[in-house]
Amino acid sequence: METKEFNKQMSGVNNGFLHLILNVVMLVAFVLIIIKISMMDCMLNNGDPESPTAWIALPICLGVVFFLVWLFHLIGLVVNQPNQSRVLTFFGKYSGTIKDNGFFWVNPFYTARRLSLRARNMDMAPIKVNDKAGNPIMIGLVLVWRIKDTYKACFEIDVDAKPAQQGENTQTLKGYDQFVHVQGDAALRQVAGLYAYDNIDPNSTEITLRSGADEINHRLEAEIASRLAIAGIEVIEARINYLAYAAEIASVMLRRQQADAIISAREKIVEGAVSMVDLALKKLSSDGIVELDEDKKAAMVSNLMVVLCADESATPVVNAGTLYQG
Repeated sequence: METKEFNKQMSGVNNGFLHLILNVVMLVAFVLIIIKISMMDCMLNNGDPESPTAWIALPICLGVVFFLVWLFHLIGLVVNQPNQSRVLTFFGKYSGTIKDNGFFWVNPFYTARRLSLRARNMDMAPIKVNDKAGNPIMIGLVLVWRIKDTYKACFEIDVDAKPAQQGENTQTLKGYDQFVHVQGDAALRQVAGLYAYDNIDPNSTEITLRSGADEINHRLEAEIASRLAIAGIEVIEARINYLAYAAEIASVMLRRQQADAIISAREKIVEGAVSMVDLALKKLSSDGIVELDEDKKAAMVSNLMVVLCADESATPVVNAGTLYQG
């Protein structure tokens, strides 16, 4: 979407310090004129024939003119802080945006809206959504954003605005926070519904909310950015900061995860026990320590597997007789 924003160029004529000096000069001139009028009024009251009443009209007019010009210049003085902007409109027509930092003077007939261009952080509380498999989950979002296009931010969406002093309007960021929150909530629900919380099959390579954090955060950022583009808002970062099953199924899913962990651990234990038994049999045979027939090998394998795979430590039994029964 094309933007209509353009920067208002601040030249030497808009130098705030220059107009401040002019304001001081006009204020001094206005005070001197008031003093002059008071002196002439005293002369008239004393009956001086050389000071006709008509001479007072000119100083009064000059005093009024100086006062109006002084007031006109005083209203137009503005200070623009770093990463702040002033959106100018002239009787309803957009006249540009001031993004330069410093002390300036602008036409007081401009209506100025102050917008912050600084980055803002939003921590969205976890919400309940359904994942791809239909399981209810709790998911939260951290979003970093800022206003990039001041024209869209002011005129493309409707947010709260409150009048400030000296005819200046301050565009409150509270309205933008609400807009960003609503759009971020909608984007989070949509993206969360495209992925499962976790893979039931451990051999599956499908991306899930738990395993594909980088890709999901990238997709979430793009989805939110597309929704906030109409408001001229740039998404700096969006990432999931909270992910858990909903309370109603959390205990069931915990038992399933525990069962998966137990099975996985048992597989590792059995695999290690088999390799140890194989090593023991090969070592006994290669070193010629003892010759075992197939029955004795089977009994030895059984005993070793029981010892190595048991949950508790095995109690040894010492055989004081022979291995062979008569």
